[in-house]
Amino acid sequence: MDSGMDWHTARALLEWQVELGVVEAIADAPVDRFAVEEAAKEQAKARKAQGVAKRGPVPVVPEAKVDPVAEAVSAAKGAASLEALQAALGAFEHCELKRGARNLVFSDGVPDARVMIVGEAPGRDEDRIGKPFVGRAGQLLDRMLAAIGLSREESVYITNVMPWRPPQNRDPRPEEIAMLQPFLRKHIALVRPDVLVIMGNISCQALLGKRGITRLRGNWSEAEGIPAMPMLHPAYLLRTPSAKRETWADLLAVKARLEGK
Repeated sequence: MDSGMDWHTARALLEWQVELGVVEAIADAPVDRFAVEEAAKEQAKARKAQGVAKRGPVPVVPEAKVDPVAEAVSAAKGAASLEALQAALGAFEHCELKRGARNLVFSDGVPDARVMIVGEAPGRDEDRIGKPFVGRAGQLLDRMLAAIGLSREESVYITNVMPWRPPQNRDPRPEEIAMLQPFLRKHIALVRPDVLVIMGNISCQALLGKRGITRLRGNWSEAEGIPAMPMLHPAYLLRTPSAKRETWADLLAVKARLEGK
């Protein structure tokens, strides 16, 4: 556009504006900077899309699934002592029960005992203290053992199928039992008792692959290569005192086995 200004005057004005700090020239039409930025973004997206189209879609690598049972087998296999087995259980992160429990309930009693009792799962008192059979059922168990000359202080070793308390004392689920079976089997192998006493349905399911404790009790079986006596759980006896007579017969059978009769 012709402004009627001669070249020398225009140059002098331009130099004067530069000295004042002007860095941009004013165009004849306004520039929408927002539109410029949006256009630049769209161009960048278009270039990126063209690059993906040339290279093909980026392959999605599926996340590797963890097999809790295989992890448990590996962890239990590496435990050469009861202390190592307890540490391996404490480090096992694949059982959800652990997240809601206060304590790992590992064992109580004498590790070299001839009798090993396998209960089901910790209750509230066991979870609070960190030992199996310490509530009312545990007190009854102690009296039952004393009746045949046994005690956890001198001649019995006790553990559970589940080392963590299920919420609201619900029954452990089959998948929970399965992932903790390798630890239980290793536990029995390390203790090497002469007799196993399997208390309750959950314990029979884990070690004998059977349920129906009222049918199984009193009949010698074998678990992990060891003579095993299924027996009613003390918690059941508290609810059903009439079943104590049957349990007394089972205790006498255990005593006779220990005495070689």
